Amino acid sequence: MANANDLPPPAAQTDVLWFLPTHGDGRYLGSDVNARHVNLNYLGQIARAADELGYFGVLLPTGKSCEDSWVVASAMVPLTQRLRFLVAVRPGLQTPTVAARMTATLDRLSEGRLLINVVTGGDPGELRGDGVFTDHNERYEVTDEFLTVYRKLLAGEEVSYDGKHIHIEKGKLIYPPVQKPHPPLYFGGSSDAGNRVAAEHVDVYLTWGEPPNDVAQKIAKARAMAAERGRTLSFGIRLHVIVRETSAEAWRAADSLISKLDDAAIEKAQKSFANFDSVGQKRMAALHGGRRDKLEVSPNLWAGVGLVRGGAGTALVGNPDEVAERMKEYMKLGIDRFILSGYPHLEECYRFAELVFPKLPLKATTGSNLGPARHGGPFGEVIANIEAPSHRRAVSAS
Repeated sequence: MANANDLPPPAAQTDVLWFLPTHGDGRYLGSDVNARHVNLNYLGQIARAADELGYFGVLLPTGKSCEDSWVVASAMVPLTQRLRFLVAVRPGLQTPTVAARMTATLDRLSEGRLLINVVTGGDPGELRGDGVFTDHNERYEVTDEFLTVYRKLLAGEEVSYDGKHIHIEKGKLIYPPVQKPHPPLYFGGSSDAGNRVAAEHVDVYLTWGEPPNDVAQKIAKARAMAAERGRTLSFGIRLHVIVRETSAEAWRAADSLISKLDDAAIEKAQKSFANFDSVGQKRMAALHGGRRDKLEVSPNLWAGVGLVRGGAGTALVGNPDEVAERMKEYMKLGIDRFILSGYPHLEECYRFAELVFPKLPLKATTGSNLGPARHGGPFGEVIANIEAPSHRRAVSAS
């Protein structure tokens, strides 16, 4: 465990973001049973639900298995009012000038509701398919140069830059972003090269959902490297969540989520992930080793999602009190924002907000501003057409 002096102050309050599943959704991992059509209407349902429930924002994933995050976010902006969109820029796939122009445009059109997720990429096979042949450390060199130019452009500077990987001559934005000096930059990287990029450039350092002791060590290291450069970071964590009114129900739901998986699918997925050069992905895989019999890797932290899903592979599982307590443990380490998801994403978006929001110390930027739910009158089905339901315990039979 990292020394408490190495960690940021505990977070007194938190923001919570949800997830738009542009790579698919359903009730079971690795199965087309009851799978959802991921189209404009369905994604719009999730975005509108997250907006009304008061989530701070939504993460849109990126990669060849996903619909394009920029196009989807642009389609969601007019459907929502205050929801923010965490969208990826991809150093090596975009020039910093084009990315800055896209960033400024979407930030203006959304009236300042854009967040930027800087994604360097960890799947060499996918990257080669996109025309990127740099190795792990070179990709972080590209990211460093990219962000140097990108940040200056968004801040209004004219930029000429002659680096090892990036060359720009008198680049400049005509139309600036709404947020100054630029929309907040989120970034996750578990390697030393990734930590150097975070320390130098970003606003929010992200980690996937590892056990608290491991997260503490990552935060302490990233914080120290930023301090060496005279900078401070905020910290966030990416997790799935399976919350039910009782712990037993939650664990049954976790078992159900992977109930359609066969061993061949798990083996195939794990072989694919083994080819990644992402340190974070290797850390995720090490939590379960591809085995079904050792999935609770820390109290209420379940690694079953990572059997077949790359990236974030762990879920908080439990009743509302248990899930809230685990989240507060991360907050004690300095985590002040959670990026969550659950299957299916529409129903679980509601379930988490209804069951866990009331148990968390939320920032003013998270939580519904609608007040107690009322339809201009009683909430819930009127009893026998004569009496509004009240908040009272059911009488048990004796």
